[in-house]
Amino acid sequence: MGVSKQIEILDSTLRDGEQTNGVSFLPHEKLMIARQLLSEVKVDRIEVASARVSESEKDAVSMICNYAKSIDRLESVEVLGFVDGMKSVDWINECGGKVINLLAKGSLKHCSQQLRKTPREHILDIKEVISYAHRKDMKVNLYLEDWSQGMINSPEFVYQMMDGLKDEGIVRFLLPDTLGILNPLNAYKFLHDMVSRYPGVRFDFHAHNDYDMAVGDSLAALEAGCTGLHVTVNGLGERCGNAPLSSVHVMIKDQMGYKDNIDETALVDASHLVAGYSGIAVAPNTPVVGDYVFTQVAGVHADGDNKGNLYANALVPERFGRHREYALGKNSGKANIIKNLADFGLELTKEQTKAVAKRITELGARKQLVTPDDLPYIVSDVLKHNAPEDKVKLVSYMVSTSYGLKPIASLKVSINGEEYEEDATGDGQYDAFVKALRSIYKHKLHRTFPALDNYAVSIPPGGRTDALVQTVITWREGDKIWRTRGLDADQTEAAIKATLKMLNMVENNESTINNPSPRNLNLE
Repeated sequence: MGVSKQIEILDSTLRDGEQTNGVSFLPHEKLMIARQLLSEVKVDRIEVASARVSESEKDAVSMICNYAKSIDRLESVEVLGFVDGMKSVDWINECGGKVINLLAKGSLKHCSQQLRKTPREHILDIKEVISYAHRKDMKVNLYLEDWSQGMINSPEFVYQMMDGLKDEGIVRFLLPDTLGILNPLNAYKFLHDMVSRYPGVRFDFHAHNDYDMAVGDSLAALEAGCTGLHVTVNGLGERCGNAPLSSVHVMIKDQMGYKDNIDETALVDASHLVAGYSGIAVAPNTPVVGDYVFTQVAGVHADGDNKGNLYANALVPERFGRHREYALGKNSGKANIIKNLADFGLELTKEQTKAVAKRITELGARKQLVTPDDLPYIVSDVLKHNAPEDKVKLVSYMVSTSYGLKPIASLKVSINGEEYEEDATGDGQYDAFVKALRSIYKHKLHRTFPALDNYAVSIPPGGRTDALVQTVITWREGDKIWRTRGLDADQTEAAIKATLKMLNMVENNESTINNPSPRNLNLE
């Protein structure tokens, strides 16, 4: 394995990637993606279109060529052309392009059944296009379409094509696994045969992912002596797609010890750009660019990271402008929570951490997604709601609702050490709960119960709807005002927590405001 071997990367997102079912880029979208790939990601070459498709495609190629020329990268822009005499060459030339990737046949089956020509006839037709392209001062790369099947079923045809064309001034021969039928073992064998038989010829390998082998086949291609690989952003492409740019890059660098010109800090932005324009979302577990790939879920992994990065590999997130996260859920454990708390600069006692961990585990068991942004709100809610000085505590409660009937609430509450039970109906579950509480205060304690002045439900800033709901309630009794907050995955329970906080403030004679203003409202 040579540590200094330089690999060329051709990105075909704008040509082969656009053959993904349902994907069609507008001309300005193609330009934006081309700019990102050439200027930010710094791929060596981009294949941007097929010739003679449409006027819209011609506009896109012209814009891309103008941009590439302005940054002195015009020869990095390549267009797929066909063995059609002068037509494809003229089309590309009119767009300002300087490189044609000529599509020829790489299997006898394609040549005889699709073209209905002999190998000799096909070679003569190809030579005619090459000669014309050279007269137009255009460089030529040659695809051998269906090359992998050609190597399996008709290798003598492949060698006949190479023997007839290797001296025609072709810059690169592009070898596609058109049907995605190779595996790393036979990919290496076939490519090694090509490289050994034709020394000095530059070969690119173009992988498809039908058997989920595109990256592995690309690795085999490099090991066999290929100097160029074809990729697409997010692995877009026909059927199962092509080899993903981000995965191929890290394979080249980390697994092979080779070099490319890719700026890996720009890979995630390119992925997001293409996902946005294509409408094809990236799976969250997609290597390098997926949302979850730098998230540790198991608490033992966070603990191991604390003890010498025991669960880290060479794919550290900082390489790609990202950072490692520690998931919060039923499997997260104390270590994950401590990691997230440290990111916020929060320090808790062992007992407080235990209480927060218990709450997060409860949410995770209910299949609620808890994000690190939710954590400060959970901490605040748990520590205040479970305060040992609470004089009003909810012992148990049940709320129910049925079609055609008013909601019912049954509750047992402890007030200053004494327990009280009550049932009530209401216009909603929370209304029924409050009416039961009011009845206890009026008929059993002979005390007034503050009136509900305002009720607001929201999601904590930065939070997610499937994890936490924040309920803020304002209470009024004469000129006294209390404002309390409850936090839970369930809206009713969040409101109940806010209510209990208010009652404890009343019992402790806290935050009674005679001249309320927004800055004086105490939000607990």
